[in-house]
Amino acid sequence: MQDPGDVHGYLQEHMPELLDRLAGWVRIPSVAGVPERAHQLIRSANWLAAELRDVGFPTVEIWPAGGSAAVFAEWCGAPGAPTVLVYSHHDVRAVKEENWDQTAPFDPVLRDGRLYGRGSSDAKGQVMAHLWGIRAHLAATGRPAPAVNLKFIIEGEEETGSGQLAGLLEDNRGRLDADVVLFSDTLLWHADHPALCTSVRGMVEAELEIYGPLRDVHSGTGSGTAPNPIFELSRLLAQLHDDKGRITLPGFYDSVDGMSARRQAELAALPFDEKDWLDRSNTRSIGGEEGYTVLERLWERPAVEVVSLIAGDPVGITRACIPAAASVKLSIRTVTGQTVQDVAAQLRRWVAESIGGGFDYDLAVDVETAQEPYRTPDHPALDALDRAMRLGFRTGHVGRMGNAGGGPAELLASRLDAPVLFFGTGLIEDVWHDSDESVHVETLLAGTATLACLWEELAGMLAPPPLISP
Repeated sequence: MQDPGDVHGYLQEHMPELLDRLAGWVRIPSVAGVPERAHQLIRSANWLAAELRDVGFPTVEIWPAGGSAAVFAEWCGAPGAPTVLVYSHHDVRAVKEENWDQTAPFDPVLRDGRLYGRGSSDAKGQVMAHLWGIRAHLAATGRPAPAVNLKFIIEGEEETGSGQLAGLLEDNRGRLDADVVLFSDTLLWHADHPALCTSVRGMVEAELEIYGPLRDVHSGTGSGTAPNPIFELSRLLAQLHDDKGRITLPGFYDSVDGMSARRQAELAALPFDEKDWLDRSNTRSIGGEEGYTVLERLWERPAVEVVSLIAGDPVGITRACIPAAASVKLSIRTVTGQTVQDVAAQLRRWVAESIGGGFDYDLAVDVETAQEPYRTPDHPALDALDRAMRLGFRTGHVGRMGNAGGGPAELLASRLDAPVLFFGTGLIEDVWHDSDESVHVETLLAGTATLACLWEELAGMLAPPPLISP
C-alpha cells in the first residue's frame, strides 16, 4: 500500500520539473482547426509520445487522424487487475494574442502560483497530471508497473469536435478494451472545495444565415423598404427565450429528465456564494431559466448561446449599406433525455415556421460533431475516485458536481461499452478558451496526487473476488 504522504512529498520535490516540462509542451502551438498550425499538432503528439516513453510505457504509438494525430499508449503490467483507459486531448484553442496581458500565449510564465499559457489547463496540464501521477504512484509503492493496466488515448481534434475519434475507436476497438474510461477534460468546483464530476451536457452547434436584399444596398436608396436581415435575425434571437428564460423551440423540453431529489441535494450541498461565482467566472450578472439554482442551470438544464454574430461592416469604415446577409452561430447545450437528432429537428422546424416572408435563409446543423449528454452510472469506481480525491486534496469531504460543457463521453461509453468517470484539474478561473489561460499550481498538484492514489483504489475495488475453496 502506498502512503499518501510519500505521494505528496514526491510531487513537492519534483514540482519544478513537472512545471518545466508542462511549459515546454505549452510552447508548442498545437492550435486545432488552423491549417498553418497542422504541423504543430504533429509536433505536440510526438512530444507527448516521448514523455509517455520516459514515464515507462512500453507501447506508445502515433495514430494519424485527418490533419492531426492521436497518441496511444499501453502499459498492461498487472495481470488480473482492471484496465483503465485515460482520455484527453493535446490540441488547443485559437488565440487572439493582442488580448493577452500576462504573457504571449505560447510563452509560458509562472506568476503568483499560476502557470500562464494556452493549454496550461485545457488540457495539457490535465494530461501532465496523469504522467506525473504515475511517476508518483510508482515512486511511492516501489512497483515496477502501475497497480492497474493503463491505456491512454490523447486525441488532437477535441477543440474542433473530435471528428476523427469515432473512426479511431472503431478501427482500434480491440486494443482499446477497458473496464473503465477516465475522462480528463473537465473542471473542479473550487480549489478549496473539490467535487467529483458525474455528468456532462451534450452540444449541438448550428449556423443560421438570413438573406435580405440580393446585394448590399445603399441605405439612402433602400432605407424603409428593403428587407434588413439584421432586424429579422434580431427578432428571431429575441424570440428564442420566453420571459421566464425558457427556450421556445417546440418540444424542446418534452424529453428532458427531471432532477432526482438526490441530485438536487448533491448540488445544494456545494458551497455557493453569488459574489464569489461572479468574480471567478468573470460574469457581470446571473441569468437563465427561472425556478432553478445557478448550479442546476449550469449542469442539469439545457441552454442556448450565441457564440458569433456577423452582419454589415463589423470592422473598418462602414459603407452605410443595408447588408445582404446576417449570420449567427448557436451552441445548444443538451441534458439527459435529449438527443442530437431531436434537437436538430426542433431547431429546423422552429426556424422554418418563424422566418419572415420577405427573407430567405440557410440553416446548417452540425450533427456530425455533435455530442450527446452523459451521466456516470452508479459504479464501484466512483467510490474509488471519491477516496482518491480525499487523499489527493487532503480533505474529509468530496462533493458532487456536473460539467456545463460537453465532450465525447457518450461516444466513448457506447463504442467501448464501459462506464466513464470524470476527473480534471481545471477551475473556472483558469479562463479556458480566453486570453491569459492559466493553471493553478496547487490545484494541479492536488489533482496529480489524486491520480497517483487512484490506481491502487481502483485495483482494490474493481479486482475480481478471490476464489473460495469448497
